[in-house]
Amino acid sequence: MIRRKVCVVTGSRAEYGLLSVVMRAIKDEPAFTLQVVATGMHLAQQFGLTWKEIEADGFVIDSKVDMQLTTDTSAGITRSLGLAVMGFADTFDRLQPDLVVLLGDRYEILAAAQAALIAKIPVAHIAGGDTTEGAFDEAIRHSITKMAHLHFVTNEPAARRVRQLGENPAHIHTVGSPGIDVIRKVTLLDRTSLERELGFQFLERNLLVTFHPVTLDERSSEDQFRGLLTAIDRLGAGVGAIFTMPNADPDGKAIIDMINGYVATRPRAKVFASLGHVRYLSAVAQVDAVVGNSSSGLYEVPSFKKPTVNIGDRQKGRLQATSVINCRPDAGDIERAIREAFVKDCSGAVNPYGNGDSAGRIVRELKNVPDYRKLLKKKFYDLDK
Repeated sequence: MIRRKVCVVTGSRAEYGLLSVVMRAIKDEPAFTLQVVATGMHLAQQFGLTWKEIEADGFVIDSKVDMQLTTDTSAGITRSLGLAVMGFADTFDRLQPDLVVLLGDRYEILAAAQAALIAKIPVAHIAGGDTTEGAFDEAIRHSITKMAHLHFVTNEPAARRVRQLGENPAHIHTVGSPGIDVIRKVTLLDRTSLERELGFQFLERNLLVTFHPVTLDERSSEDQFRGLLTAIDRLGAGVGAIFTMPNADPDGKAIIDMINGYVATRPRAKVFASLGHVRYLSAVAQVDAVVGNSSSGLYEVPSFKKPTVNIGDRQKGRLQATSVINCRPDAGDIERAIREAFVKDCSGAVNPYGNGDSAGRIVRELKNVPDYRKLLKKKFYDLDK
């Protein structure tokens, strides 16, 4: 039997946290040979060199595509995007994969999709069809959908949008979020072990904070994040805060500098470039609320029956559980939302992104396709037909 080469591209710690179970399922499937390409934040010192976490999990990285993420300006990131396209061109030419698997909506993943398109390599896209009105990720996500050939969406409204984009309904599969697979499989650290791992003493109330740049808002990311820090201070000294660093997006450095300045003067706060998925999910299980504008607050946190304070419009349009509290990006409304979260009963919350086995369903569908190359010529499917 000829094993088909399935190449998975990962560019950030958060996306790898979702992809890791899919990668494991591909690796364990005798019909496939797994190829792994690391790029983006994984290779950057300021984001924790998280490619090492991939290797620590037992995966072999077949190629590293360095985008040289040395600046967070729009011009600098655009140059990094161009470097990534060239790097993926060389990588795909060398690895000769039969299929490329991509997840999400970041610009480094867009670069991989562009290179695969020109190289005539079919693409399987995970988590297309969602909407996020407050970030340019929205346009990137839909662009990757049009360059992809197989679609593994996390919910039925997303599947409907992918059909609306003209994709073949036979190639759209609603599988849920792989992040829930991770939650089901991972062994979490207990509170004492987590405190020891993090060097952090939990207080009476505790928050896990992840805030990414808002790439389309008129109000700056720096201004919005300042409101968040003010709100946390207003909660008093009895509230601890664990921060994770933002993505490598425009204005990300300003947020990083503000976090570092904040935790330097407040012993009840600590920051991590990367927690890794075990420590991150363990922290979700121990804190009283997850605060910020990360998709994780919508995708994974509801499975823990914990409240999410979702700030601003970055995730606007995504499917939400009843455990999510939305607020404006100003100090007063953020403070109100966090205080509401402290008393909110989330025991009845249902995660709208499924209950696990996404990775297994993805691999089964990949096996069912007899010839990936026959997917390359796509027909636009009109909804009215």
